[in-house]
Amino acid sequence: MKKLPSIYQERIYNLIMNNVDNSKIERHLGKTSEYKSIYDNSLLVSEPRQSNRNHLNINESNLPFIGHDIWNGYEVSFLLYNGLPVSAIAKVTYSANSKYIVESKSMKLYWNSFNMTNMGATEILALNAVKDLATKDLSNLLETEVTVNLFLAKGFCSSSINSYQSYITLEDIYKPNCTVYSETPDLLKESSYIGNNLYVDQTYSYKYHSSLLKSNCRVTSQPDWGDVYIKYTGPKSIDGSALLQYIISFRDECHFHEEICETIYTRIWKKFKPLGLLVKCLYVRRGGWDINPVRASDQLMLADDEINTRIWSKTDRQ
Repeated sequence: MKKLPSIYQERIYNLIMNNVDNSKIERHLGKTSEYKSIYDNSLLVSEPRQSNRNHLNINESNLPFIGHDIWNGYEVSFLLYNGLPVSAIAKVTYSANSKYIVESKSMKLYWNSFNMTNMGATEILALNAVKDLATKDLSNLLETEVTVNLFLAKGFCSSSINSYQSYITLEDIYKPNCTVYSETPDLLKESSYIGNNLYVDQTYSYKYHSSLLKSNCRVTSQPDWGDVYIKYTGPKSIDGSALLQYIISFRDECHFHEEICETIYTRIWKKFKPLGLLVKCLYVRRGGWDINPVRASDQLMLADDEINTRIWSKTDRQ
């Protein structure tokens, strides 16, 4: 039997020690894969969310948040019946309350399998055929409603996420000394600033952003880069410098994108007991896809520009 590299042995050890069952991901991750170019939905692999929530004491039957996962695919392509290629951009959205997530490498392999597949007589017919097929395949895989929309790549311009302009970038204000690069919730602390209002029932509101979010793939340890957006309303004042140090503490962590977002949300929720909270982790693309988990305390905290599955939007880094 071929011996696994030490990096994968370490990942497997960490999974066992944290009671995380990621057995299905072994099919693709950390292995050399055959990139099929003819449609094959058997390439898709699902992963139970709960196995990555146990260490946070999150119960899937009573989630402490609502939200969704958004995937943007920039390298979608297929053929017309006459052999002419079509290039497209995909937006895939499904709810955070789904029992499963799709494993990222299997997602990329699946969409690549359309590359040499004839899907329709015209661009629009082929686009709709791929959309319908992917919607069916992903919904069946995840056992939930998945929305898929495709946009022709030629001359396409995404909508800007204007709501992000109102967020304050933490690293523009704070320059803390950083020495901790593993997730450490004790870094979070209240601010000593109490503002001009000394009433006990004062409410604080923040809209913070950082481009210093970096974590690693749970199995392969490949780096995942992203932006985190945090919208908070609550009775406690958050120390911005400490919050930035906490975000940076994920730098050497190995988790899935969704788990990173839920960890940040859960730690802030437990520490500060907010009235409202939103955490978005908008990762840059790897392998042609970016993954964007969004978690919120209520519907009002969610931004319409991302929920709208018929609009494709991205940050400058994406």
